[in-house]
Amino acid sequence: MGLTDHTGGTRMDPGEGGQPAPTTSQLALLPLRLFLGVTFAYAGIDKLTDPDFPASMSDLLHSIPNAAAPWLLDLALTNPEAFGYGIALGELAVGIGALAGLLMRLVAFGGLLISLSFWLTVSWDVGPYYYSQDVPYLMAWVPLLIAGAQIYSLDAVVGKRRKRSGRRLYG
Repeated sequence: MGLTDHTGGTRMDPGEGGQPAPTTSQLALLPLRLFLGVTFAYAGIDKLTDPDFPASMSDLLHSIPNAAAPWLLDLALTNPEAFGYGIALGELAVGIGALAGLLMRLVAFGGLLISLSFWLTVSWDVGPYYYSQDVPYLMAWVPLLIAGAQIYSLDAVVGKRRKRSGRRLYG
């Protein structure tokens, strides 16, 4: 593995054929990406394998006393089963995408939106706000939205191939 100097730059590791080693900042995001990936994939699988799902969605949505975005609840209540499947499949897609590091900024945006929608509806009434489990998930997606998945990811593999061919990965 390469060595990171005091400025955050990367030195070449002579044992890796001149390939730059991951920086400390890149490595620091890896546990977060893996945690969010496993958690969101598990949440989606858990919902989809629950024998009471999605029938339980209507009761859950009706049990929310106060929401910052009641229009989200109204929208979900138009078809609670479809909404439940949408959330479960969204969580699964976000989880798998985060684990693979594929289209990471898009995945992080999806995870952020799911967490934000939960915070504005299901856990809005939790007080004080820092007791809400959705706020940390919401904020945890932000660094991945900004930085993407630069190492140990399909985005990195695609980026290296595109760099060799002269094409850019994003934009």
